[in-house]
Amino acid sequence: MKIKEKTGEKLGHFLIVIVVVAVSLTCLIPFLNTLSLSFSNKSRAAAGEVFLLPKGFTLASYKMLLKDSGFFTAFGVSVLRVIVGGGLNFILTVLMAYPLSKSPKLFRGRNVYMWILIFCMMFSAGLIPLYLTVSRLGLINSFWSLVLPGAVPIYNVILLMNYFRNISPGMEEAAIMDGASHVDILFKIFLPISLPCLATITLFSIVNQWNSFFDGMIYINTPSKVPMMTYIQQLVIPTDTTNITDPRQLENIMQSSNKTLNAAKIMIALLPILVVYPFLQKYFVTGITLGSVKE
Repeated sequence: MKIKEKTGEKLGHFLIVIVVVAVSLTCLIPFLNTLSLSFSNKSRAAAGEVFLLPKGFTLASYKMLLKDSGFFTAFGVSVLRVIVGGGLNFILTVLMAYPLSKSPKLFRGRNVYMWILIFCMMFSAGLIPLYLTVSRLGLINSFWSLVLPGAVPIYNVILLMNYFRNISPGMEEAAIMDGASHVDILFKIFLPISLPCLATITLFSIVNQWNSFFDGMIYINTPSKVPMMTYIQQLVIPTDTTNITDPRQLENIMQSSNKTLNAAKIMIALLPILVVYPFLQKYFVTGITLGSVKE
């Protein structure tokens, strides 16, 4: 009986490894293919010769993206958006999650606020009412139009709220008996022991702020104010080359195509997330599991 159990366990582990490897390959192969396309010659890419290794290695696509000063301007806007928008997300999430983690006896009206948040998360008034609201607030073509409409990430609030509710009530009661205020409890007790969940919601905010492009398309009219994702989305290879006199730019155009250029866009867009994720991923699973269920 013991031998059968061990054999079954080994078979189960083997199947799990096979599934994990298969899922990993489905994520890794498209990434490597895109990376190879970004470094490949346009004729080899158009012929479908590129798979996991570059064919006709060239940096023409990256040169086209990096040569334009508008790219660096858009990059700066996105970095500023991550800092300001992510910071605002973090502050408002913490300040909302703490009172909502209390029972209705301590926080009257808690259930009403929760229903409002859930309703707003599930249902949206639509794009036109949102645009009209942003317009009447005078935020059109302003940096704040990229930050304020999504200042309160409701999912993050619920995640952190449930994490706070899993903290032992005895710790809070002992702090209150020692004369601690709610501000002291939040910043000296709750936040220091909630690092896994805080890292998780921070990662969510960074990814969301960095990858958003649609709001830049509808709210921003000045090219120098668009974030990088909007800039990349709108970037195309010049079709009229009659006014281009720079030999290097002409050479880059001849060596790149929409296919290789789009691959370069994707790789550049992935870089910040690839840099940040390794530092936060160790908290990711813990933050999600402990913040998603209230015992």
